[in-house]
Amino acid sequence: MTNMTPQDETRFPDQELSDNVQSPAQPDLGSLLVVLLKGVLYQDGDARRWSNLLNLQNRVRDYVTVLGLELILDEAEGYAFLRSRQFDTVEDEQADNSDAIPRLITRRQLSFPVSLLLALLRKKLAEFDASGGETRLVLTRDNIVELIRLFLPDSSNEARLVDQIERHINKVVELGFLRRLKSTTPTSQPSYEVRRIIKAFVDAQWLSEFDAKLETYRQQLLNRDIDSE
Repeated sequence: MTNMTPQDETRFPDQELSDNVQSPAQPDLGSLLVVLLKGVLYQDGDARRWSNLLNLQNRVRDYVTVLGLELILDEAEGYAFLRSRQFDTVEDEQADNSDAIPRLITRRQLSFPVSLLLALLRKKLAEFDASGGETRLVLTRDNIVELIRLFLPDSSNEARLVDQIERHINKVVELGFLRRLKSTTPTSQPSYEVRRIIKAFVDAQWLSEFDAKLETYRQQLLNRDIDSE
């Protein structure tokens, strides 16, 4: 089974379940399915539903399989989400497509800067975990700007460059890989927690080829900048 690369964006539709899903005998199952179809369930965000999911995960897996989905649950990191079923071989995927189940979770290619930022954040998280320190990786806006600016084309307009990077940061927040934290003071710069779900989308194999892929990103960004001149 292969993980998604950061080139792909996973969308979680606000899907209404039929009346048959949530029966009086099993109210927690219906609630869990609605939450998972809407997005990611975090242990630290909803401890009660997380406990219910651990107890009902086999039933959830059985139900979502009918929809062409699979449950990804990481107890150690404390998150769970649904994604389109992955296949070990092309033959398996072609056989499954013969039944033509419409895709509930769509996939779109991300821009180069956003993919680059995801890769850099994943590498930063790996370095952070290797240090054996705190469990939460928190970065300020300036930390993230410095992280990515080395790999972007030079710009004489510093304010414009920071604005561009902030747009990329906001996109990563929207995707759910960064969580914006509340500012301690009105004048303090924004801070972000790197969500550990990023490990499910940028896998170890992809990360091992990070340097080669990073150079490819850099060349593509440079070429796009030259073409726009």
